[in-house]
Amino acid sequence: MPATADLPRFTTLLFGLSGDLVDFGARTLPVALQRTCPDCPPERLLEAAALPPQDALDHVLGRNADAQERSRFQSALDEAAQAHAEATPGAMHALQAMQGHGVPCAWLDELPAPTTQQLASVLADGLATGLEIVGRQLPAPDACWRALMQLDSPHLDGCVLVSGQPRLLQAGLNAGLWTIGLAASGPLCGHAPGDWDALGNRDRDRLRAQATLGLYRLGVHSVIDHLGELDSCLLDIAGRRLKGEKP
Repeated sequence: MPATADLPRFTTLLFGLSGDLVDFGARTLPVALQRTCPDCPPERLLEAAALPPQDALDHVLGRNADAQERSRFQSALDEAAQAHAEATPGAMHALQAMQGHGVPCAWLDELPAPTTQQLASVLADGLATGLEIVGRQLPAPDACWRALMQLDSPHLDGCVLVSGQPRLLQAGLNAGLWTIGLAASGPLCGHAPGDWDALGNRDRDRLRAQATLGLYRLGVHSVIDHLGELDSCLLDIAGRRLKGEKP
């Protein structure tokens, strides 16, 4: 690979929040659903956790939630966010490195604003901007394009989305961005750090392989376990860009 100084610069990096920058395993939503509907069958909870948060509660209930149920669900989300507000491995280093290179960063997430504010409270100020998802729901590309406009990105070339959230990654692909999937820290593995560490090597490898395959089937350009492996992945993508490869 050419020297780092010869590689093309990145323009902007977008991240997911839960399961990406914070909340290893993206546990906030499934934990909140379980606490709100403790009698829901596990398979139905698993299905709901893969839906947009605004639809997940209706799915576990099998009907539209009423105002009291939505209020209870929001409280459960906030409590779960407080418990899981911890940076993922490599997250702070990745943001600090991008800041050092002058690359603007932002995060996007479908969870309600009070919940994302709680989760993002552990991130150092000024390293990444939190941007609200408005317009069409993911996987429409609107949120990614709007984020790039808010960050004054001059062009799509060199813009990257990093996440383990399939709908957000699909939005990045639809927007024409380079995409990096996070297998172990995202919702496809779905284990909190202690539970992940407690698994045997065989179980971890199986879950990691399934998540990695699912992300590649989605069409992402590279897959890593978590943000601790981001540096080498970005170098690889920079080399691919230098050869003329496009997302």
